Amino acid sequence: MSTLQSTLVVSAHAADFVWRAGGAVALAAARGDPVTVLCLSYGERGESASAWRAGQGLAEIKALRRAEAQSAAAALGAQIEFLDAGDYPLRESDELVDRIVGVYRRVNPSVVLTHALADPYNPDHPAAAQLALRARVLAQAIGYPAAGEPIGAPPVFLFEPHQPEVCGFKPEVLLDITAVFEAKRTAMECMAAQQHLWEYYTDLARRRGTQLRRNAGPNLGLPASTLGEAYMRVFPQVTDRLA
Repeated sequence: MSTLQSTLVVSAHAADFVWRAGGAVALAAARGDPVTVLCLSYGERGESASAWRAGQGLAEIKALRRAEAQSAAAALGAQIEFLDAGDYPLRESDELVDRIVGVYRRVNPSVVLTHALADPYNPDHPAAAQLALRARVLAQAIGYPAAGEPIGAPPVFLFEPHQPEVCGFKPEVLLDITAVFEAKRTAMECMAAQQHLWEYYTDLARRRGTQLRRNAGPNLGLPASTLGEAYMRVFPQVTDRLA
């Protein structure tokens, strides 16, 4: 029996998984576990300001963001897929939910990472979270008409939003990503359209690492240079399926 633990990351835009879950992705990949990143959109309208200012058109920007995200996923050791569902706003539809359900059933994730449930500055992020949670439930239902076999109920972790204080986000799980941080930094530098975030998320990792070291370091033997990522677990792991 395989001991591999598959991870599914549901990302609203092409870069979100890099900033918020890149370390977790790289850690899983380094263990040899398969990781699938599902980008619901390219972030072509709301998160590509520098490309718009440079005079690029919509098709060019989509291609740019796709290429950036593919390079970032490769740096982290993950597979990546794009649904091109559009952003600003990211809208739920029956077709989109069906496509996400299909990914759940094909990947059969052991764990799911996605956005926080509140973000007043970017409604696409909680929209993606709701889509991920809705599809997770439907993928368990044997009667739901989607390809593949029904799955169990994988635990879901919400990754830290850009401004946690205004999103009501309180970290409950901290990961030590020291061993893979260079991979995350390389992935961040693939996202040239958002260079202003490279240092922000490097500094955030250091701050979370400091918290991890102070709160658990003596017990875990963590190094002084520990870097961290923060998550909030919202669903307990269960083994049953919906009837």
